[in-house]
Amino acid sequence: MDSSIDLESSFIASGVGEVLDHLDTELIGLRPVKTRIREIAALLLVDQARQSLDLVSRAPSLHMSFTGQPGTGKTTVAQKMSQILHRLGYLRKGHVITVTRDDLVGQYVGHTAPKTKEMIKRAQGGVLFIDEAYYLYKPGNERDYGAEAIEILLQEMESQRNDLVVIFAGYKDRMTAFYQSNPGLSSRVAHHIDFPDYSQGELMAIAQLLLEQQQYRFSDAALEAFGSYISRRRQLPFFANARSIRNAIDRLRLRHANRLFSRRDQPLSREALITIEAADVYSSRVFQGEVEGADPSRPLTGAAD
Repeated sequence: MDSSIDLESSFIASGVGEVLDHLDTELIGLRPVKTRIREIAALLLVDQARQSLDLVSRAPSLHMSFTGQPGTGKTTVAQKMSQILHRLGYLRKGHVITVTRDDLVGQYVGHTAPKTKEMIKRAQGGVLFIDEAYYLYKPGNERDYGAEAIEILLQEMESQRNDLVVIFAGYKDRMTAFYQSNPGLSSRVAHHIDFPDYSQGELMAIAQLLLEQQQYRFSDAALEAFGSYISRRRQLPFFANARSIRNAIDRLRLRHANRLFSRRDQPLSREALITIEAADVYSSRVFQGEVEGADPSRPLTGAAD
């Protein structure tokens, strides 16, 4: 008689569904990314089912590449991915250690190896998330030790593949050049996931979610004004998707508080304390074609100048 596996029971018992649900609720949009994460989870669940019935099963390669613009949720998805791998038993701890080039590469001979190995040691049992990973590779600079860090990573990615997942992250075009520089690196990364920019509507939904979480709301006029703000901010330098929206909400709260404080001799209703008005939005220097906060000497509250 053929044996059988109840995959639904395995899925429920793993707790992976809870992580996937949180991913859906915490991150607006990113449908292709969420679909890919679900596909990886399904692959691992089926792989475990095959193992339980003594079917041929190879240990899956779990090292990944996340590409996309800043503020598109790469760090958050890395955290969720680590939780999924931990709940399925592929990682002992399920934590994430985030590093950049400065955490891995030394400035003199003999300094890089211990730095890189220390970060790998801290990440064991979890995920090593390397942000702006392409900075590890600097061709034409004989005194640069990034290549040494890459070689150590390659060795550890293979030897510790059952206890460590490495996720490389950065801009898509630069990451492509980074992988082309080292074929061994590219061959060890099994999953390449591209994070799209958020649409205008998704950015607005993110703003409203952030306000709701902090018990604020837009007035009707402020809602329209912030739509215009998003359109203008996207055209200015250094736009970072959800990160820029989060910063914009922080500045809105500052202007809202400053406006209320300026009339502190008057009673304040609950409605006034929670409502962002159009004036709070339009006083942003974004409407003057400037990146707000670029000059720390200029105040964020008060009328735009």
